[in-house]
Amino acid sequence: MRTGLKTADLCRDPYVLNKFITNPFLIVLTPILTLMKTKRIFAAILLTLLSNAVVAQDITVDEIISNYLENIGGVDAWKKVKSIKLTGKVNQQGLEIPLEIFTLSDGRQYTKITFQGMDIMQGVYDGESLWSTNFQSMKAEKSDAETTENFKLELNDFPDNWIDYKEKGYAAELVGTETIDGSETYKVKLTKEPQTFDGKQVENVTYYYFDTEVFVPLAEDSEVKVGPQAGVVQRITYSDYDEVDGLYFPFSLTQGVKGGASQPLTFTSIEVNVTVDESVFAFPESGK
Repeated sequence: MRTGLKTADLCRDPYVLNKFITNPFLIVLTPILTLMKTKRIFAAILLTLLSNAVVAQDITVDEIISNYLENIGGVDAWKKVKSIKLTGKVNQQGLEIPLEIFTLSDGRQYTKITFQGMDIMQGVYDGESLWSTNFQSMKAEKSDAETTENFKLELNDFPDNWIDYKEKGYAAELVGTETIDGSETYKVKLTKEPQTFDGKQVENVTYYYFDTEVFVPLAEDSEVKVGPQAGVVQRITYSDYDEVDGLYFPFSLTQGVKGGASQPLTFTSIEVNVTVDESVFAFPESGK
């Protein structure tokens, strides 16, 4: 049985699930109470700003990232990783769907979903082309040039986009603090190379929430740029962190709309530096 770090004892599980709790209350609309309430709101805002200012003075973004990388195994160890294989299952409305994700340091990768006895390939990159199986026709189709170029921008992020982030031309900024499921976090803005959608360059920004005690992200937010959900903020959370050959990986994730429903993903096995039959990346010329 795998005995990982637990969210309850943060020795602690560096990743916990985000929960939003709202507690609306009735406002009595009289001039006196409104004035009193307004003063309290201003006081609360001022206190929050002062708290964020103190936090920002106590630590730098470089120190946060350095501590994070050290706590998950160290940069030198991560740079020795040549491949990562993740085996798990995604829960889709109560239905558990097996999947396998394989990534090589040169950017080649695939996601294989097993559904009703069929292996369905998604997000396959062979070094030049990006392709997936069409769920309706069940035939392999190559992605358009714009999608492929956006994908290629992410290739130098293996195995972690925070490793040598400055050398990659990324910019990080500590923008304040925020509470995630009862834990204080540093909110860090990461700006990467702009992406292109419909011929227009769009800012590529992700917000990370690093635990203030163990310096690892509890969640990350990014805006959906294309499709019917364009403009929606997507949130990913991480939990059930465990060690694999001296490196730490989250074995449980959730992905969904910030403040809304999310989809859980659980890994039963994570392996590093394993080999793969490289023919699996090749686009099937028959389209099957």
